[in-house]
Amino acid sequence: MAATDRDELLRLVICGSVDDGKSTLLGRLLHDAGVLPEDQLATLARDSARQHPNAPGQLDFALLTDGLAAEREQGITIDVAYRYFHTARRTFIVADCPGHEQYTRNMATGASTASLAVVLVDARKGLIAQTRRHSYICALLGIGQVILAVNKMDLVGFDPTVFEDIRRAYQALADELGIARVVAIPVVATDGDHVQTPSSRMPWHTGPTLLQAMEEAPIPQPADGDFRLPIQLVVRPHQDYRGYAGTVEAGCVQVGDTVLVQPGQTVARVATLHVAGEPADTAHRGQAVMLTLDPEVQAGRGQVLASADAPCPVASQFACQLLWMGDEPMLPGRAYNLLQGTGRVRARITAIKHKVDVHTQAPLAARRLELNEVGACNLDLDQDIAFEPYTTNAAMGGFVLVDLHSHATVAWGRLDFALRRSANIHWQHLDIDKAVRSHAKAQKPLCVWFTGLSGSGKSTIANLVEQRLTTLGHHTYLLDGDNVRHGLNNDLGFTAEARVENIRRLAEVAHLMVDAGLVVLVCAISPFTAEREFARGRFESGEFVEVYVDAPLAECEQRDPKGLYRKARAGLLANFTGIDSPYEPPANAEIHLLTAGSPPQRQAEQLAGWLVKRIVP
Repeated sequence: MAATDRDELLRLVICGSVDDGKSTLLGRLLHDAGVLPEDQLATLARDSARQHPNAPGQLDFALLTDGLAAEREQGITIDVAYRYFHTARRTFIVADCPGHEQYTRNMATGASTASLAVVLVDARKGLIAQTRRHSYICALLGIGQVILAVNKMDLVGFDPTVFEDIRRAYQALADELGIARVVAIPVVATDGDHVQTPSSRMPWHTGPTLLQAMEEAPIPQPADGDFRLPIQLVVRPHQDYRGYAGTVEAGCVQVGDTVLVQPGQTVARVATLHVAGEPADTAHRGQAVMLTLDPEVQAGRGQVLASADAPCPVASQFACQLLWMGDEPMLPGRAYNLLQGTGRVRARITAIKHKVDVHTQAPLAARRLELNEVGACNLDLDQDIAFEPYTTNAAMGGFVLVDLHSHATVAWGRLDFALRRSANIHWQHLDIDKAVRSHAKAQKPLCVWFTGLSGSGKSTIANLVEQRLTTLGHHTYLLDGDNVRHGLNNDLGFTAEARVENIRRLAEVAHLMVDAGLVVLVCAISPFTAEREFARGRFESGEFVEVYVDAPLAECEQRDPKGLYRKARAGLLANFTGIDSPYEPPANAEIHLLTAGSPPQRQAEQLAGWLVKRIVP
């Protein structure tokens, strides 16, 4: 294939509900465009005959793109299938996306790099929930143009009234979503009507065919903007060279330009510049570059080199839009890793302002986001990042959230704007710090986090440990989860969301106590791994010790010192850990105490002895 100019490449996504004919349409398009080699056509004929023995000679074009065995067996698309082809006028990369609601996250993945969406609608059904959901996600991702392919027109007798009703209904939806350009085409994917050539069976349609519309669709050109280079890699082949590599995401840069390292205030001049490995004087948006700075500065992956005259905004709190892709619900207060540009920071959703009804686009009250739901949220990061709103620069305003425990991608999001309070809150310098306070107490501060089922012995052992440490002259404080719920946390219940917030508050209080130079003992069931990891992350290395107080559920129920298990078993106490709410045991706790059959005094004495070695300077 002859090389084509970069600007002739169009990325598009084909989406719609299940059984609307997406894979069939793409297969037919590839066939009619004449881009299938002979061996692939022969394979398609054999596969079609095997799949449909009662229809000899008929090609099943969906088999060209449904590559997974499960897809062929069920007749559906599960994974995103990418196809690359070209015509005399343009080169295309097409993402064929699944239509089932459970695979909406796969559809979002396919649409994330597209600038055009082909939305299929079954002429018999019109606009349905999945049509609206996919269109909403396309709009959320910034896709501003749609080709509406009304398929299976043969099953409605090629009735132009049916087509026009669907076209008008979709245009109204596009107007609500802010999709600026819609081209509607009636098609029959199986027979090729209006796919590559006009159809004699629908002479009333005088517009373009599908392929013509794809060739004529404008390719959006992002506003060039000011220079932005997220640092991907610091290259140091020897001690006298420090290069910064990455892709220019906006603007251009020249040798001699002054740039700012963000977040931060360090300014330097571009000393040398390489584009694709060759020396250059200028680099533009989309080019991979390596540059050096004069003077050499400390900068690393995740930071941004920006125009010193027009730097990026910097903030740590944002309003954002989230598409939740995790199997487990999104709980406000839970910590995740946020990946934006080349950087990675810790993030929490502090509030869900509302979720969106994808059928009506109406805002709905919500305390959590479930799989495939979209919501407007507030986001809090543990450090500042350089950013731009997604509508201005998708590379600087888009992000994903990653689960701390499973490392699965659980959400895609877009930054809308920084919250005003982010810029108005600053750290106040204090002369007396943790080191001074610790020295005055002649001990190293430490957080000892006791976790385990109710009745496992956490509070008993922690109480004995505190007595022993106090006797030895150490400065301690015992934060018991039940006691804290009488005051600081008395507004929290026992839902999953409330448990997340409960542990967040405990961790923050414990962090302040460690900053005061204390040895703080925290007793809390803390059933979720993610929240215990969040608590650990609030402390410096070596300042956090997780103690897993382990007793079998049957043993805890037999002890039942507060009568809570009896209430839970009787249905009088909902969301009780171990009964109708899960407990996730620690996998790598520093201390693992097996309390069944072992007196708490002995375990407390051993644990106190171990801790003394950690806290004595």
